[in-house]
Amino acid sequence: MKNFTDIKDISKDDIEDILTRTKNEKKIIKDNGIQAIEKILMGKTVALIFEKPSTRTRVSFEVGISQQGGSTTVLQSSDIQLSRGETVADTAKVLSNYVDLIVIRCFKHQTMIDFANNSSVPVINGLTDQSHPCQVISDILTIEENKGHLSKQNLLWIGDGNNVARSWLEASTVTNLNLTICTPKHLSLSDNLIESSVRNGANVIVDHDPKNAITNKSVVITDTWNSMGDGSANKENSLMPYQVNKNLMTKAAKSAVFMHCLPAHRGHEVTGEVIDSKQSLVFEGAENRLHVQRSIIWWCLNSD
Repeated sequence: MKNFTDIKDISKDDIEDILTRTKNEKKIIKDNGIQAIEKILMGKTVALIFEKPSTRTRVSFEVGISQQGGSTTVLQSSDIQLSRGETVADTAKVLSNYVDLIVIRCFKHQTMIDFANNSSVPVINGLTDQSHPCQVISDILTIEENKGHLSKQNLLWIGDGNNVARSWLEASTVTNLNLTICTPKHLSLSDNLIESSVRNGANVIVDHDPKNAITNKSVVITDTWNSMGDGSANKENSLMPYQVNKNLMTKAAKSAVFMHCLPAHRGHEVTGEVIDSKQSLVFEGAENRLHVQRSIIWWCLNSD
């Protein structure tokens, strides 16, 4: 049994296995139709637990599980005993006697870790305040399908130093991808985290100047400035210079692509002319959540 908790907890080979299976399965679908997907979840049930609202995570997992022959039970946190004081450990132990796999999208990262530590079935991190590994693996697939191997790209994360930024930093540590992080100083990932990542193999540069940081970058990635559950004051004034707009994109490499994990707040972290441009891989990346997550489920259940 394997849990998909954070990118730092899996190996480069694991990532390659997930990506390779996804690419192969997408080719099978193209050649033979959606019904040709391997039914690895036939007779199995997956619990989807949501503390946070969800569009892409919920629908992509529900559809992907159905395509693999499985069924889902969707549990809003307000509808189960967690909201009335039952411990995470007790909930995880009970649920794992009923279902074959658990996906959890929650606020506190420790909640997801406690689920994984107390469950007897695999647990997948559908998003926490600290990380969003499914999104980043999906983005890596989208980059490689459109730009070539990840090792040949220069990536820029621009905007808030949030959970997705942290997962990209972990991806740089595991894969040694070339990553520049561009945020206001007071919204950056911690110096200790970045220094620790560099010691462990991350190829990362911190540059707080958007116009300089984006120069010659082949992939430009951003996210909403105010994530769900973010209790900090409005960040808009600090982050407006980091908005990805047409003028800023002209400073990237001529063939650069733009990515955003959605939902997007047009006119804030990105303008409509960028998200709807030919450079945008935003909606292709959203579709790839479906395909990658089927492979993440396969990886969790594959004991080889």
